[in-house]
Amino acid sequence: MKKLIAIMLLCLAAAPLLRAELTIEECVAKAEANYPLVSKYRLLEATRDVDLSDINKSWLPRIGLYAQATAQNVVPSFPEALTGVLDQMGQEVRGLGKIQYKAGADISQTLWDGGAAKARRDVARVHERVSRASLDVEMHALRGRVENTFFAILLTEQQTAQCEETRRLLEANLGRLRSMLENGTAMQSDVDMVEAQYLTLGQEIARARSAARGYRRVLSLLTGEDMSGIPLARPSAALPSPDAVPARPELRLFDARLEADSASRRLADTSLMPRVGLFVQAWYGYPGLDYFDSMIRRRLSLNLVAGIKISWNIDAFYIRGNTARKSALNTAGINADRDLFLFNTRLDSASRRETIEGQREVMKDDSRIASLRADVRRAAESQLANGVIDTTALLAKISDENIAMLTAQYHEIQLLQEIYKLKQTLNR
Repeated sequence: MKKLIAIMLLCLAAAPLLRAELTIEECVAKAEANYPLVSKYRLLEATRDVDLSDINKSWLPRIGLYAQATAQNVVPSFPEALTGVLDQMGQEVRGLGKIQYKAGADISQTLWDGGAAKARRDVARVHERVSRASLDVEMHALRGRVENTFFAILLTEQQTAQCEETRRLLEANLGRLRSMLENGTAMQSDVDMVEAQYLTLGQEIARARSAARGYRRVLSLLTGEDMSGIPLARPSAALPSPDAVPARPELRLFDARLEADSASRRLADTSLMPRVGLFVQAWYGYPGLDYFDSMIRRRLSLNLVAGIKISWNIDAFYIRGNTARKSALNTAGINADRDLFLFNTRLDSASRRETIEGQREVMKDDSRIASLRADVRRAAESQLANGVIDTTALLAKISDENIAMLTAQYHEIQLLQEIYKLKQTLNR
């Protein structure tokens, strides 16, 4: 029972050390979440909400306060004949004062703006979509950087492991030659030759490990997590369907730009419509609306004017044709950019599929070549022990086997990378 408990405790202690393999999709997701550009998505939403709030407030009453004092050299006055009659009646008429002053407020309320507010809201929303699609394009480029780093790690670490296996072969043969040297069946130069190759391969392994650590540091910076000891899963070799339609974020950007062009055209059309609104003018001062009373009694008064106002600026009709032509040209330019992008995407996709098929043809004999090289190397080891060949020949056979294994692994990683480049090209 005590042994069972001890085993369970050891398993629990070792559990944190057992890490699941990290997939390339998980690395991309972590990088996207860590990328500083992500914060701009929230900023875009906040900016859009502020713009919509400003547009909605355009329907609130507009209130303007003012105060003014003026001095005039001429003011309205009664004719002299009428002034004389009023004087005879005992009514003194001083006329309007040349110093005039008032404080008041102008209030206006829009009843119909020709659809301008709705069009402006549409423009604000579609501009947010354009900006979001632009960010999606940048994030798609980030995916390529993460995938390239991921495959670089796989390749360097796989080749490091193969070189270590070859180094173990050299170490075993080095031990065998030292025994032969002691027995007088090998020379010191043979031992030195294998030992030199053993040390040289150790240097190559050290360089490869350093490169792998560098790639992992880059991946750590991209994902925001320490990737130094996490095993990476070999990606799937499944190809996208030959009929797969590109789903690149650039296409969404083109769509958003077309929507923005259409929204801007609708906004421009609202300038052709009349505006209807209510207005109120109220002021306290001198003179008032009753000029006759202000001429007789120079006193402050409260005045109020209210009504409905219809305004129609026909200047927009002068440039309506040019505005429509500019919009049509802009739309044609966006469609041309979209067609060019799809054309280049199809070319790139077809080229990558051909590369993948060619790579698979090359890989058909990789395992057979590696197996034959291993057989030749094992035979050379036996021949060296029997004195049939020298150490140089054995080292050549070991080198050939190592190169064959490295080439097979390189072809495999390269195939996976080309497949993921095709997936990135199609965003599938």
